[in-house]
Amino acid sequence: MKKISKILVSLVVGLSLLTGCGNTLNTPTKRVEEFLGRYQSLDSDVLTQLDSVISSDNNMNDEQKKNYRSLLEKQYQNLSYKIKDENIEGNNATVDVEIEVLDYATNISESKKYYREHQDEFKNDNNDYDDNDSLIDDAKDLADDAMDGIEKVGSYIDYKLKQLKTVNDKTKYTITFNLTKENGQWTVQDIDDEDIQKLHGLYGS
Repeated sequence: MKKISKILVSLVVGLSLLTGCGNTLNTPTKRVEEFLGRYQSLDSDVLTQLDSVISSDNNMNDEQKKNYRSLLEKQYQNLSYKIKDENIEGNNATVDVEIEVLDYATNISESKKYYREHQDEFKNDNNDYDDNDSLIDDAKDLADDAMDGIEKVGSYIDYKLKQLKTVNDKTKYTITFNLTKENGQWTVQDIDDEDIQKLHGLYGS
């Protein structure tokens, strides 16, 4: 299973490529606002790409995928931001944004701690479990018995998803968006894995 930043990168990158095709005022700040607004409004392109990303995951069952999708939608709808600065140098620009998102990272850290201290509560658990820095952890290092591994992953996934549903606290991050101007149009460039984690409230988890 891919780490969360890898799972979501295609979603964010795909949306970056679509940003800049609208009729809004053509400035770096407006392009970033358009980019973030697509998440806030659950734009159809966002939902289509989200479904594609989640459906490609082979370590979640249908119910888990449904719950995972719901958690990401909740995150997007609760996203708020403030534009802090804009700098333009020729055909390149940066826009500094303070975002406020649901604090999934703290909840995940607490879930990891609980798991480590209560491993006996998780079915088919063993000491070979590798608790990665992701929402749905990498299954490749689980026990040699494939069936036991699948059952155990399911148990831990269900636990983490259940805990994340309770999150209402928010946290703030700063993201610097890079843009380039081509043919008179500003385009938001791909953001890195760290900023993707910030956007999803997972940075530091």
